[in-house]
Amino acid sequence: MRNNSFFKRRFFMKFLNAIEVPDLIKNSSFLAIDGFVGIGVPEEILLNIEKSFLEKGYPHSLSFIFAAGFGDGKNRGLNRIAHEGLVKKAIGGHWGLAPNLGKLAIENKIEAYNLPQGVISQMFRNMAANKPAIISKVGIGTFVDPDLEGGKVNTVTKEDIVNKINVFGEEVLFYKCPKLDYAILRGTSSDEDGNISFENEALLLEGIHIASATKNAGGKVIVQVEKVVKRGSISPKEVKIPGILVDYVVVVEDIKNHMQTFDEQYNYGYINNNALFSDSVISFPLDERKIIARRCAINLRKDSKVLNYGIGMPESIALVLKEENQNMNFIPTVEPGAVGGIPMGGLSFGASFNPACILEQPTQFDFYDGGGLDMAFLGLAQCDQYGNINVSKFGSKLAGCGGFINITQNAKEVVFCGTFTAGGLEIAIENGKLKIIKEGKTKKFIKNVEQITFSAELAKKNEKKVLYITERAVFELRKEGLTLVEIANGIDIEKDILNNMEFKPIFAKEIKFMNKEIFLNKPMGLIF
Repeated sequence: MRNNSFFKRRFFMKFLNAIEVPDLIKNSSFLAIDGFVGIGVPEEILLNIEKSFLEKGYPHSLSFIFAAGFGDGKNRGLNRIAHEGLVKKAIGGHWGLAPNLGKLAIENKIEAYNLPQGVISQMFRNMAANKPAIISKVGIGTFVDPDLEGGKVNTVTKEDIVNKINVFGEEVLFYKCPKLDYAILRGTSSDEDGNISFENEALLLEGIHIASATKNAGGKVIVQVEKVVKRGSISPKEVKIPGILVDYVVVVEDIKNHMQTFDEQYNYGYINNNALFSDSVISFPLDERKIIARRCAINLRKDSKVLNYGIGMPESIALVLKEENQNMNFIPTVEPGAVGGIPMGGLSFGASFNPACILEQPTQFDFYDGGGLDMAFLGLAQCDQYGNINVSKFGSKLAGCGGFINITQNAKEVVFCGTFTAGGLEIAIENGKLKIIKEGKTKKFIKNVEQITFSAELAKKNEKKVLYITERAVFELRKEGLTLVEIANGIDIEKDILNNMEFKPIFAKEIKFMNKEIFLNKPMGLIF
């Protein structure tokens, strides 16, 4: 039998300070970084890489791959690497929280790809097994499809890393896997042999797969942790990245660089299922956000048990169900791995309060891609005359698709929700009727979306039920096209709807009024 001292001698794991990490990374290397919004982000390591580049000029010309976007929209997370010269190439699922990195891509200063978040997370698992690619139906008919843009963000990006192939008579996408030189990861604790546990992490993400992929490619794995514990003090089942995969462990010097989320240093409820929930958290005004969330909640059925809420507007649906005491009838999930509980929003998005289970991100997307979701609620940024949706690119702003493509292509039923116009919309509710006080500056319903993140053509081919819910109107995707089926009481179709669209939708034979209970300042009395 081999004792622990053998492992110490055999694998030569080292403890470092974060300031030493930049000296390890060779110029022109390929790195994988893990994180989701503000969860699981190795912030202290990224901070020191940024500092070294700005002060010393190295490391430089690096390529990065990340499944989910992580950052605060300002300085943290991926924003640390967003410097011309530091980055040569980036392959990412979501870019919106790192606007400076997106700016480099839009301005042709780096090679850049936007691929589905679920595909990248599963790609890490294939890379660990030294597979050359991942084959998936996810992305067909969207901007990721090589018949359209192939996931390329700009004109300086030339290499085709997405190809379309035929498997058993069916078209699928072939996503090429890169080889990794370094992995920058995070856990909670490391024992003296480099075994990593995640006890205080709100998500597991894909750390084990990135570590395996990097190690098997001959690369180095660097893990940021809060603390070091004695050898053998971590239960074997609690080890999420074994020491055999870890080359360097960085213990943070400033705990603020190891927050549980970018909004909270630590929340007991994100890693347990017995925390007390404050009712004050669910109190929110009867505004356009709540109107939309209520209309979405009404669309739920008893047989729609397993749900997904996207970031932004859809987050409020969980709060409506809590307010109606109906949350126990449904099981919300969040794409990075949380199952059950109450999904959080803002810079804590990705975490769930009192989750029943936390899966690895690739496993969650296996479930999604296989059709496990009964219903998904996603944002509505742009919708065109065909029913296509764009949430990924707007002029000079690169938001990225995130898990949107995986979820919308594979959920049994999809609901897109958002305000009818954007930028300064003001509404009022008078006697249960909706009144538009000030129209938003930007039309969301336009002739052609800038980029296809959701393909209406594919959805119709697959006979998927799709709704588009706003504060004043509800549309349905039918065989004949995008169809207006409901309006809010108090809304004039010509003035408030058609005058604020670039196209005229199909009208249902009977256009109904939205449920009047939605517009009353009291619980709706939902019962499922």
